[in-house]
This record gives sequence, structure tokens and C-alpha cells, in this order.
Amino acid sequence: MKPCSLLVAITLAASFAQAENWPNWRGPNMDGSSSEKNLPVKFSKTEGVKWATDLPSISASVPVVWGDKLFITALLREEQKLIGLCYDTKTGKELWRKVVSEGGYQWDNKSNLASPSPVTDGEHVIFLFADAVAASYDMAGNQQWKRDFKETHGAFATQWTYGSSPMLDGGKLYIQVLQRNETFEFQGFAKGTPGKDMSSYILALDPATGKDIWKHIRPTHSQVESLESFSSPVFADHAGKRVMLISGGDTLSLHDAGTGAEYARLVTWNPLGDGYNKFFRLVPSPVVGNGVAIVCAPKNSPVFGMGLDSKGKDVQPLWTSDPKVVTSDVSTPAFYEGSFYVLDSGRKTVSRVEPKTGKVLWTGETGSKSKFESSPTVADGKIYATNFWGDVYVVKAGGDAFELLSVNEMGDGTKPNGDAASCRSSIAVSNGSLFIRTQDKLYCIGK
Repeated sequence: MKPCSLLVAITLAASFAQAENWPNWRGPNMDGSSSEKNLPVKFSKTEGVKWATDLPSISASVPVVWGDKLFITALLREEQKLIGLCYDTKTGKELWRKVVSEGGYQWDNKSNLASPSPVTDGEHVIFLFADAVAASYDMAGNQQWKRDFKETHGAFATQWTYGSSPMLDGGKLYIQVLQRNETFEFQGFAKGTPGKDMSSYILALDPATGKDIWKHIRPTHSQVESLESFSSPVFADHAGKRVMLISGGDTLSLHDAGTGAEYARLVTWNPLGDGYNKFFRLVPSPVVGNGVAIVCAPKNSPVFGMGLDSKGKDVQPLWTSDPKVVTSDVSTPAFYEGSFYVLDSGRKTVSRVEPKTGKVLWTGETGSKSKFESSPTVADGKIYATNFWGDVYVVKAGGDAFELLSVNEMGDGTKPNGDAASCRSSIAVSNGSLFIRTQDKLYCIGK
């Protein structure tokens, strides 16, 4: 082999070895971070684009990547079908699409039924939709199983459209349903199923067959909307055991991931008694870093830190943020190289927070004119976040002060303000590229 050919081969092999999958909506570490390098700072709809492809529709779901395949959910509005899609990560070519459910696509003007993100382990890719229908396929698009959870566990009883994403961990598929404990109607649509147990629960399934392994009922003292959560399960190793973290119902709980058994619960941020009138559902998922989990209470409330070695029913937080400085309404924070990064959805600020103490190392204003409801992605020393319009803000991670590196307009030119046309999908990172979902396109951006 010629020296130049050998060098190219070694370079390509090294690049492939360093590539990291993005198997679920929060990435390989379930914390919004990736070890990928050489990612771009400045890009546009024409600059730095490896490929771009039209999507059938907008959705809040995040693309997931395994090797040379990308999976994403969408809907076919006119046909009223919910679909799972597979694309080639190198070319953007659509490899296959599967209809998972039919008969509806939207229940309110904020989102649609394709909001949950898919999940994959390289053997299975599972698509779950808000109408409680899920299906699993192999990488070639062959169906492995399909289930309608309405038949066994009832329709999901959340006021706004269900948006929790399924997770794979330790050989199990996990589906979280934190919902109202009753059936009701909202904007002309029935929520829940009469005659079914409407308790909140976490369901563990066999990913090979889709059959239930166990169902853990998760009660709380919460009422009405506060029972609901659109967060997703998060998993972490601590003290020799696998921990499952569930946020919602006005608290954060720690569970044995293998059995679902709960062993610790944060004291509620919405206590009973005088002033118990804050009925707010929770959106952000928990995040783990340096043995500490953080959970963001809703609607400009504080962020709480909780040790993973906690035990008991009313654990006091390690620290509580000043919500005038650090809070999040919708966006799930990220953890990267020893720090939490909290994106304030409404004030459009980013804060760097020390895990053990909650000390705010810096806070800065992005200057966005539109709200953020996507969650930040952090890799290669950069924080990426997309606002409603499809503008991607890039902020420097680490350092002693906030530094805005660039603003990149990737949207379709419209300026939606929180309706179903707004960009809510977070950015996936893999193969040295950013995968960005906007109103009508999927972009692969890289050097």
C-alpha cells in the first residue's frame, strides 16, 4: 500500500473508531452529551451541509442514530398515519418507512401524536406514539412486534399530548406513563380508558417480544395536572447498582432499575396545605452527573439537586437553585465534563452549575427572540440549542464566563410561537455530524 493510501486508511479507521451512537433522545450517556469531536460552530441551510432531506411533517421527536442508520418519527397528515422512518446517515436517503398506527395525528394545537422519540440498541428500534401504540423493527425494517397499550393498560391520560420517550437499558424496554388518575375529556378528545387502572406507572418490557416483564405503580400526593409528566426515564450506575430515575408528580424518585422498586424520593416542591394551588405538569427529565441528580420543577420554579445515595421517602435536596437565576420550564438540562448546563426556556439563558453544591459558575443571555423548548446538546466544547423558529444557538461549554459563539438560522423562515409548527426537537450528534430537525427538513451538518 502506498504511504498516502495507508495514511488515509488509518485516518478513516480512527474516525470510525471514535464515532459514537446517539441511541435515544438524550444520547449515549442519557445526559445530552457526546464525546464526538470536530463539530462545527458556524453553519446554515447551505453552509456545512452534508445533506438535507424533506421530512413528511414536523414533530418534537429527536432523531436517533446507530452506525449508518438514523431513525425518526413523523406523521402523514392527510392519511392520518403515524410512521417510523429510517435514513442513511451518509447520504440522507430514505431506506424504509413503516406505518405504526392509523386514525389520528393531532389532539391539540401544541404538538402531535409523533412527539415521543424512538430508541434503538442496534438490534431493535422501537417507535412509540401518543395514542399508546408501539412497534419494534430490526435494522432492515422487519417488524418484530407491535402492541396497542390501550388494550392492556389503557389510553394515556394526559391533558396535553403525551410526549415521554421509551428507553432501552440493561436488556429491558421502559415506558413511563405519569398520568391523571381518572378519565376525562380535553378539547373534544377522551383521555384514559374507562374501566382501566389510571394510576401512574413504569412498564418494563422484553424488547425482543414486547411482552410485559413488570409494572411498577408510582403513586404521589399530587392532584390534577401535577400528576402528569412528559419526562422520560433516566438510568445511571451508582455504588455498584443500576439506578432508574423518574421525575413527575411533584417529586423525583430513585428506583432499582432491575425491579422498579423505589428506594428514595425527593421531598415535594408542591406541598399540601395552604397555597397548594400550583397544578403544573412536569416536562424536563432528570439528569445525572458526579453522583448527583438534578430535577427542574415547572413554571420558573427552582432546580433541585439530589444525591444518588439518598434513601427514604422525603429526602431533603442537596441544594436548591434561586429560580431568578437558574430554572427551566421545558428544556431538560445537560451534563458535560463535570458541569450541568441548564437552559431557561422562557428567559433564553444558559447557566453552568456545579453538581455537588449548585454553585452557579456563570449565566448568560442568548439573545433569542423566541422561546426554547428543545433541550441542549453538548459536545466538543459546545452547547447547541434550537429555538421555536429553528435558529440553532451555539454557546461555549466550560470557561469562566458565558460566551455565545454563533447563531445559525436553520428554520423554514416562518416564526412560530409555541404552536405545533414550532421547532422542539433537540439535536443529535454522531459520526462527526449534527442532525438537526426543523419544521420541514432533516439536516446533517458537519465539517
